[in-house]
Amino acid sequence: MEEFHGHRPVLLKEASQALGVTPAGIYVDGTFGRGGHSREILAALGADGRLLAIDKDPVAVAFGRRRFRDNGRFSIEQGSFAMLEQLAQKHDLQGRVNGILLDLGVSSPQLDDPARGFSFQQDGPLDMRMDPDAGRSAREWLATADARQIADVLRDYGEERFARRIAAAIVESRRVARIETTGQLADIVRRANPAWEKDRDPATRSFQAIRIYINRELDDLRDGLSQSLRVLARGGRLVVISFHSLEDRIVKRFIRDQARGDEYPRGVPVTEDQLRPRMRSLGKARRPGAREVAENPRARSAVLRAAELL
Repeated sequence: MEEFHGHRPVLLKEASQALGVTPAGIYVDGTFGRGGHSREILAALGADGRLLAIDKDPVAVAFGRRRFRDNGRFSIEQGSFAMLEQLAQKHDLQGRVNGILLDLGVSSPQLDDPARGFSFQQDGPLDMRMDPDAGRSAREWLATADARQIADVLRDYGEERFARRIAAAIVESRRVARIETTGQLADIVRRANPAWEKDRDPATRSFQAIRIYINRELDDLRDGLSQSLRVLARGGRLVVISFHSLEDRIVKRFIRDQARGDEYPRGVPVTEDQLRPRMRSLGKARRPGAREVAENPRARSAVLRAAELL
């Protein structure tokens, strides 16, 4: 079986259980990656089941087409899960999908390939785009953004408390030489950070923030969650695995708001039927066990939340 070394899908069994895969069901894996979750879904599907996979990364899409080329139940599209409704319509799945899985963030193969520019641990071109043929690279953005714009991104998407100091250092450094590589950027951030945390590289939050901004990850998440309401069938399930607090906050609030239903002015007496809730939460958030974290340290911050369309 064709594989990528080091790729381990997080919360694999838990995600499949939360989806409640049935043999004749229709499912969407909105973040195919290297197909770990897709394989688990396909293993539970019967001959009449269907799986539509989506990924921004052309390398992931090419891998999926090779890996499942002889499986008639599987199809894959290049794009964002923010295109969920559009792709569901293309495949005649609107309102018929029994489960949607979103495994957020960057995949292990993307992190481990220096040429993709995601990692501060290996030097490579400063790119960070999940689709390297679309949008601006991190290098292009950092070459033109002013200090305030950079600081806003570092603070809003990375929760970096030294955002202004790091942004100023980036702008000052590029006056001397263009910032072309991940190694250059990581060194600038490390020198500008006055408080190194134990067991955390000072560049972690800045790289995360720039990656999220470059790929519109939080905007795509909000769009994908909203579209799931129109793509799922009644009783269909939404399962989301997030890896940091900003993502998880958006998912948690979305499920809570859909379970609460329509908003009315404070003090207006309404019945539960009048609230028209659209979803129900499927229990508490789930996290990896100690064994999974020991075997795959990248799983340590993962949080799984699930909801069902009413």
